[in-house]
Amino acid sequence: MKKLTTMVIAFGCLALITTSCKEKKTEKPEAVSASELQQKVEEYAFFDLTTDISKLSENDKQLIPIFFEIGQIMDDLFWEQTFGDKKILDTIQDKWMKEFALINYGAWDRLNDDKPFIPGYGPKPATCCYYPQDLTLEEYEAFQDKNKSSHYTVLVRNADGSLKSVWYHEYYKEKIDKVCELLDKAIEICENPSMKKYLTLRKKALQTDDYFASDMAWMDMKDTKLDFVFGPIENYDDKLNEVKTSYEAFVLVKDEEASGDLADFVKMLPQLQKELPCDAKYRNYVPGTSSDMNVYDVVFYGGDCNAGGKTIAINLPNDDNVQAKKGSRRFQLRNAMQAKFDKIMKPIGEMVIEPSEQDHIKFDAFFWNVTFHEVGHGLGVKTTINGKGPVDDAMKTERSNWEEAKADILGLHLVCSLIDKGEITNITKEDAITTYIVGLLRSVRFGAADAHGVANMMCYNFFEEQGAFKRNGNGTYHIDYDKAMKAMDSWIATILKTQAEGNFEFASKFSKEKGTIGANLQKDLDKINKAGIPRDIRFNQGLDVLGLK
Repeated sequence: MKKLTTMVIAFGCLALITTSCKEKKTEKPEAVSASELQQKVEEYAFFDLTTDISKLSENDKQLIPIFFEIGQIMDDLFWEQTFGDKKILDTIQDKWMKEFALINYGAWDRLNDDKPFIPGYGPKPATCCYYPQDLTLEEYEAFQDKNKSSHYTVLVRNADGSLKSVWYHEYYKEKIDKVCELLDKAIEICENPSMKKYLTLRKKALQTDDYFASDMAWMDMKDTKLDFVFGPIENYDDKLNEVKTSYEAFVLVKDEEASGDLADFVKMLPQLQKELPCDAKYRNYVPGTSSDMNVYDVVFYGGDCNAGGKTIAINLPNDDNVQAKKGSRRFQLRNAMQAKFDKIMKPIGEMVIEPSEQDHIKFDAFFWNVTFHEVGHGLGVKTTINGKGPVDDAMKTERSNWEEAKADILGLHLVCSLIDKGEITNITKEDAITTYIVGLLRSVRFGAADAHGVANMMCYNFFEEQGAFKRNGNGTYHIDYDKAMKAMDSWIATILKTQAEGNFEFASKFSKEKGTIGANLQKDLDKINKAGIPRDIRFNQGLDVLGLK
């Protein structure tokens, strides 16, 4: 691993951060009025991030302020990665524009196909700040550097215009050093051995950009009520290659009673994998046996997970090597999930589903669908069956779209299967399917710039073509549950085959044709938007909200 330590390089990287992400205008962007901006801001409903802190130890309560401070640095790092200089906020005079910039971490509306809303900004660069703004895919592919495709390098230009790779821990050295100072404080006072080990190895990971050991330690950290997920994790914002990871942070408090109800499902994963409705060769991956499923209240969001649409479940680590050895940990963020259901899902369902089927819209169904969405990420295959290498590499820029589509539909399949087996008893398959279809209408509002949005558009159009639902004369949906089950199995078979064969050409063509909003769906969305139903949520969070200040 090549280390660059000179101050010249450090300051050169910082200069690139402040200038490389502002896309030069090729055409005048459509102006957004003050009233439109206010409406857009108000489409995000506020929710207080809190929990019962009496169940935490005094040591946990001492750690939380440190974790919040680290989380805020993760938040600042995400600004640098995806937009550049956060100081733009000091120059925005309009209240609503500033609030919307805070929600979106920059000048582009994440839930409206990344359209610009700040004057002077054109389309969002595919490179964000992970690469030089003028970099083309052709130049990237011609660049001979083994580290260029690392999840943890930034590409910059030398003085002569040539490219070089710089490791995150060097590029963001000042902030990483501050995080490590805070981690030293946390490690010193932490009383739980497994958390102390995780924090120690995570510090080393931040200093080396080698996260394997800390991910393995986090997989073993199962005896704590407090959890802290932080670092460069997801790669949704890299639209050039879908490789570079973004910093984020969650602070989480475990619901031990609800988590206990999920424990037995982990043992069933190998059998559930074998029962997927596709050719056996498309489901040959063996899930790790150290996976766990738990329920948490989230009390802090920072960085990638807080940008635009908010994360309501976690399935980590993303490292296939860790998953092969130990599986993954799946966290359901119940308080945030409940907020989305109450403020968004339920109102949408009551508007679009015919009255005779509205009783099937249930929070428990939403909870199970989301829970097994995260399980779905760990099923299927991880390596192509025809020599094209890892699925992620073969699927290229379609990786996220199809992976989210896979997780969504496998989640529904698994819930229905477990209902049939008598393992899930508090909902019916009709509940799961109805709530799932309402969920499609919720998620397509995320737009085509969001992988979850594209995934749900593809599924919505597939289900409609298969007759899983149809519109009544009054515009409400009638669901044909038998056809919905058949459509589900057919969609699963299509996705798993496409991933296993690494068929990027088919995936790209399909998502362009089916990952779009048709005229009828647009009418439904216009009706939902006109009713003032929130698009997503945002948070009041902090030590005062949590009752620790």
